[in-house]
Amino acid sequence: MARAFTELPDASEPPAVDGPLGWPGYDEALARARDRTGERESVVCGVADIGGVTAVLVAFEFGFLGGSLGTRTGRRIEQAFTRARELTVPVVSLIATGGSRMQEGTPALTQLQRIARQLALTRDAGLPHIAVLRDPATGGGWATLGAGADVIIGLNGAQVGFAGSRVRPPGYTVAEQFAAGQVDQVVSHLELRGRLERWLRLLTTPSAAPAFVPGALGSATLPETGWDAVRRARAPDRPRAQAYLDECFDWRESISGDRCGGVDPGVLCGFGHRDGVTVAYAAQCGTVTRPAGFRTAARLVRLADRMGIPVLTLVDTPGAANDPEAEQTAAGAAIADMFTAIASAAMPVTTMLIGEGGSGGALAFAAPGRMWVTPDSYFAVISPEAATAILKRPPSEVRATTERLRLRPQDLVELGIARGIAESADLDRHPRDTSGSARQ
Repeated sequence: MARAFTELPDASEPPAVDGPLGWPGYDEALARARDRTGERESVVCGVADIGGVTAVLVAFEFGFLGGSLGTRTGRRIEQAFTRARELTVPVVSLIATGGSRMQEGTPALTQLQRIARQLALTRDAGLPHIAVLRDPATGGGWATLGAGADVIIGLNGAQVGFAGSRVRPPGYTVAEQFAAGQVDQVVSHLELRGRLERWLRLLTTPSAAPAFVPGALGSATLPETGWDAVRRARAPDRPRAQAYLDECFDWRESISGDRCGGVDPGVLCGFGHRDGVTVAYAAQCGTVTRPAGFRTAARLVRLADRMGIPVLTLVDTPGAANDPEAEQTAAGAAIADMFTAIASAAMPVTTMLIGEGGSGGALAFAAPGRMWVTPDSYFAVISPEAATAILKRPPSEVRATTERLRLRPQDLVELGIARGIAESADLDRHPRDTSGSARQ
């Protein structure tokens, strides 16, 4: 994986006889682990070259007492993250652990606090941390280095969960964690090196300028009436987010899930490479946006902001989901989270309205003062049908209500909602590589 690797010197103190608890036979167990693995501890740390990007590597050796976290393990990990901040380089954690070391008791458990502090300091320094979940990734290693990483990549077949297999039934696979929004991507061993190289390149080549304004892929003419605008935005053959992302980026990698148990397939988030620089994206796909979609997009915006990467948002939704499940999973709080993420971003956010702009569910994805529109789009305070019903008018008044809402692209520019109408895209650009989409 790493073409060059220099191990960091071990600056930790030698352990007391049989460890901090005086556990009988612990020294002999450590000696057997060293003989079996050739390593001095359950984690090896060093500086590596991965695809031309210098990174600090934290690699667990599961053969050394199950990759368990002891006091010396914690100190080694602390040293590695400290070195990453000194060098201002990313950290890659290759996790394979069963949890905290029983023979060292609570002193081993408190290493999780030490690790959490390092994660916070590294996050504050604006340095990326990528976690690779190997088999198994359980206990405190998962609940700190794993789940606390900026980007989480799981290896096919890995067991992932807070509780290990000896204290609960099997079945906590990385595939299930991916489906629950806890893991960004699942890859094979053969894919791992290439995927890591792409991610490191993306997260270390931010653009100094705001995100570009994409070209419009659909119609080049503006709608004559408001109802024409609505019909065109709702047309099933209109270009959607996937087509825009394919055209926008040379290649890209996606993140998935809200880290709260949810995934919205109608929202695509990730980082794309174009003309040598990275831009983050959060794109609605034309469906109602669910709470998990808002939370995932907010996570993307905050991550990009910490990395100094500009953001492109693509707006296309009839509105936020409002069914009982959406309300029970905090739709209002999720929408507020997205509004706040964009409002507090230091890096510029650029928005393109590519289809329907339905009420607050669409506005939450939009950057104030930096939105452009396509000829196939509309934006309204609420759908024309709902506005008609709320105003207690008959269904025959829907078209008339649509005109009064002034929701056409040219209306949005005239009202100052949008800065301009996007020009037609240059479709002669070279083909895109979209192989980095998350998959299970």
